[in-house]
Amino acid sequence: MAMDGTEGNAGQPGPAERSHRSSVSSVGAREVQLKPKHQPYKLGRQWPELLLRFTDAPDDDVAMDEPSLQFRRNVFFPKRRELQIHDEEVLRLLYEEAKGNVLAARYPCDVEDCEALGALVCRVQLGPYQPGQPTACAVREKLDSFLPTHLCKRGHGLFAALRGRGAKAGPGEQGLLNAYCKVKEAAGGDSGRGASLSTHYRAYLLKSHELPFYGCAFFHGEVDKPAQGFLHRGGRKPVVVAISLEGVHVIDSREKHVLLGLRFQELSWDHTSPEEEESVLWLEFDGDNEGTPVNRLLKIYSKQAELMSGLIEYCIELNQTSELAAPQETVSGPPSAASSLPSSAQRPQLQRQGSVVCSRLQHLSTIDYVEEGQQIKRVKPKRTTSFFSRQLSMGQGSYTVVQPADSLEQG
Repeated sequence: MAMDGTEGNAGQPGPAERSHRSSVSSVGAREVQLKPKHQPYKLGRQWPELLLRFTDAPDDDVAMDEPSLQFRRNVFFPKRRELQIHDEEVLRLLYEEAKGNVLAARYPCDVEDCEALGALVCRVQLGPYQPGQPTACAVREKLDSFLPTHLCKRGHGLFAALRGRGAKAGPGEQGLLNAYCKVKEAAGGDSGRGASLSTHYRAYLLKSHELPFYGCAFFHGEVDKPAQGFLHRGGRKPVVVAISLEGVHVIDSREKHVLLGLRFQELSWDHTSPEEEESVLWLEFDGDNEGTPVNRLLKIYSKQAELMSGLIEYCIELNQTSELAAPQETVSGPPSAASSLPSSAQRPQLQRQGSVVCSRLQHLSTIDYVEEGQQIKRVKPKRTTSFFSRQLSMGQGSYTVVQPADSLEQG
């Protein structure tokens, strides 16, 4: 049974069980996070009984289904504390999970970041870079171990045959080799495959931390597409909703790029679960409509809407508690970790034009809107309160609704 949305316990255990008040629900597939008292073997034997008791799955599906035990990073474990870990085996587990998410494109990455991260994987698996055809062949043979599938496209027919005899590498492969070479130059003191890999595990994590959705929990849903044409309805597109301690990202499942990214200070939210309609997670944020400041409302259809809403609320509460308890710490990785990254990877990712992590509001259908939370109207808003009461209310930079100007007329 799929278990997306579960947070594992790499590093140290977190209070995840407090945000998951039930393990399985008949309203849809929910994730089962094991607690210290749980016995995986016993739960595995009782799996069919649990499915029959807590789900409405057909008997045939229950008979064929098998649980999958997965070890995952806890979404509540702060990134800054990862860089304080020195146990190489724990670093390896964190590295393996991050690498799996990058290769599966669950973490959308720009090409240059994929190459920089893939180069570190080459260093871990193949040892220091050695110039020459053997290294190039070793990389080519296992290319999908270093780069996401969409960057591993190979030629066909005669072109592929020529490449097998030493023709030039493809763009993704050549970029990977170039980055691999730079890792070797920067790593310096390591010699041979037997040297400590902690430096490279830490460098991979440090680079992964630049991704705004690193360490998040994943949930599945759909959003409305913008209408196309006069009478053509836009339909829906599948999305992944990634929720971390920093905020919420809505990712296009097919195109592998971000549609919307919001920090908790930038949004207001709620969920609705009508008995006869679909469950919905609502995200409200500031926007602009033809020069007019508006509040935009995104509707995310998902059976996991209530679970996502609860996780958002818990993350905000956790952040506020941490801020009250102690000032923010600034922890940077050791020089050895940063130095093993290719120099081209130092450019801030969010400043890249067309980066896959930048929001693409033109690909979303939103409601732009609302008067006094009573009636949804489009554009020219005139209201003084948010449509939702659930929002981050503490600290600077909190989300505020658009203040109506006296000259605006209600549309």
